[in-house]
Amino acid sequence: MHVDAAHPPTDDTVLLDTRGRTGRITLNRPRALNALTHAMVRRIEAALTRWEQDDDVRTVVISGAGERGLCAGGDIRAIYEDARTGGAASAAFWRDEYRLNARIARFSKPYVALMDGIVMGGGVGVSAHGDVRIVTERSKVAMPETGIGFVPDVGGTYLLGRAPGELGTHLALTGAPVGAADALLCGLADHFVPAGRLEEFGDALAGLDAADAVGRYASAAPEGELAGHREWIDGCYAAGSVEEIVERLLDSGIRAAKEAAEVILAKSPTALKVTLAAVRRTRTLGSLEDVLDQEYRISYAALSSPDLVEGIRAQVIDKDRSPRWSPAELARVTDADVARFFEPAGDGELGLGAGAATLR
Repeated sequence: MHVDAAHPPTDDTVLLDTRGRTGRITLNRPRALNALTHAMVRRIEAALTRWEQDDDVRTVVISGAGERGLCAGGDIRAIYEDARTGGAASAAFWRDEYRLNARIARFSKPYVALMDGIVMGGGVGVSAHGDVRIVTERSKVAMPETGIGFVPDVGGTYLLGRAPGELGTHLALTGAPVGAADALLCGLADHFVPAGRLEEFGDALAGLDAADAVGRYASAAPEGELAGHREWIDGCYAAGSVEEIVERLLDSGIRAAKEAAEVILAKSPTALKVTLAAVRRTRTLGSLEDVLDQEYRISYAALSSPDLVEGIRAQVIDKDRSPRWSPAELARVTDADVARFFEPAGDGELGLGAGAATLR
């Protein structure tokens, strides 16, 4: 193993090293479930730039320190504090984070993500756009943003909008985590490797092509849940509004559907309606970059929405789990309220996609 002494870190929140012909990125904030900071995003971007030009590095692997997961998302405590004072730092963070997501998707060398344990929000962004996405029996993959008054980002609406049937809509609105088999079904991951063999798999990448390592270590995932629920999920979530989706779920006579409705009704009404519109719009957008441009507009608008600060307060700061959403009911969120989230961002567009200058 070669630690990157030529480019020493300013801190140890992202560890970089090379092993054989593999460049290794380790997110190293285990006590914070490896939540991403702006400095971490920049360090990953710099490593990819360097390794893309290094002929000695054939494959890049990203993993998380500790036993709990790859990454639980962005540092939402920092977003909470920033949003209360104008949100400039959060907007800058998202600009660089979303550019990194696009960079990972277009990286010219195999990018292998070890999606072990908790992989949520920003953790999905640094993993699920890669070439080889590995899940284990411990994986819990989710985009839980509606629960904090936010909307799936980091290309999450792109991924969920392309899931089979209405599975992505279900996951986007409920924020429900999925295990290995369901992550594979939804297109969020590619292969299953048992957790007990994950370290061995990572070591093998130092001397094997990614495809050869996958062939040697991947196996069938334990059975999932979503495949058995496709009928009611596809039928209920095909509705044209969140209100109608909830009505169909409650009227279905299916216990799991009723439980999904109850989960949805606890989320931010504004975030729910914007999320549904965002996922549906991705189906007409041409590329991940176009979707990231849309997500940046939405995220920027969320900084001035009361639900983002309130959601983080209730779930993370005070932990009373009793957010006071504004508006508090779905019926009070108007079409104009939703449309505001898709308007050009106040600090300029992200500008990744071909249609960046055009309001979608």
